[in-house]
Amino acid sequence: MRATSLFRLFGFSGLLTIALGILVAIFGGIEALWIYLVLVVLEITFSFDNAVVNSRILLRLNAYWQTLFLTVGIFLAVFVVRFLLPVLIVVIATGLNFFEVIGLAIHAPTIYAAELQHASPLISAFGGTFLVLIGLSYFIDHEKDVHWLRAVEKALSSLGSVRYIKLLVMLVVTLVIGLTVEPKLQSLVLWSCLAGIALHVGLEALSAKFTEDSDKKKRAKKPTQLVGMAAFAMFAYLQVLDASFSFDGVIGAFAITTSVLLIMAGLGAGAVWVRSLTVYLVRTGTLAKYRYLEHGAHWAILALGILMLAKLYAIELPEWATGSLGLVFIVAAIVSSVVEQRGR
Repeated sequence: MRATSLFRLFGFSGLLTIALGILVAIFGGIEALWIYLVLVVLEITFSFDNAVVNSRILLRLNAYWQTLFLTVGIFLAVFVVRFLLPVLIVVIATGLNFFEVIGLAIHAPTIYAAELQHASPLISAFGGTFLVLIGLSYFIDHEKDVHWLRAVEKALSSLGSVRYIKLLVMLVVTLVIGLTVEPKLQSLVLWSCLAGIALHVGLEALSAKFTEDSDKKKRAKKPTQLVGMAAFAMFAYLQVLDASFSFDGVIGAFAITTSVLLIMAGLGAGAVWVRSLTVYLVRTGTLAKYRYLEHGAHWAILALGILMLAKLYAIELPEWATGSLGLVFIVAAIVSSVVEQRGR
């Protein structure tokens, strides 16, 4: 890829990061700047596997929707997902009204952080269920014939011949979790898990419907890109996927600082880098180059979903370990792909 193309993809990310860094340094000093940079790295680390999965979806969207992903999608990622969504979660968990929670976020960030942490079971149950279903949807597919971790992936693939197996598995898991967590959390966790399942099934059904309609219009040639409502459905799915990945990052960020504005700046800049990276993966054909990259990303998603559900039982890895887990799967998948290519 030419230097001019790289600048178009990553230039905005770099300029925005520098501009926000200057503002943070002016108003908060060197210590705030350091925290800001840590948050940027935290977001990129947590969401690298998200970029790989997003790039597979973005492959089927044309340049117009890819541009929306980098423009409108950035507004949604920074302001809606990393600010308004946590506020709404606190509203649901505490019963406070929306403007009271906004007031806490801006004027009493320590209390807001504590309330968000108090709402973490809702986040873990909903986000964990959604991410586990994404991982299972990729591996439980009887038509899938490329396997990285062969023994495990072949076994999961064969389950795909059983109708609704993914849904049945997650309903059983939801029932078990709902019966075994702390009694005071059971109702909240159960409904949160069911909401995660319903959202995934709904988005998957809409995506399949619109994709099928779009493909029927292109019978004469192999479908490559989606248009109309099919493209919109995929775009919406990308935003929900980003939100699911952001939950852990937002809560983890409050362990570093309680400044909501600083968290928005750091995680927002990181989100811009991740989206630029997603488009880069699409335009350079990286998924085709590294055969098992997508497998590694989905194993990382599955692991993150399981870790989020494990938090319901107070089983929690340090933030650095959780963030590094995705990179371990990604790097291992790339190495495996390179080794196999050289061995042919």
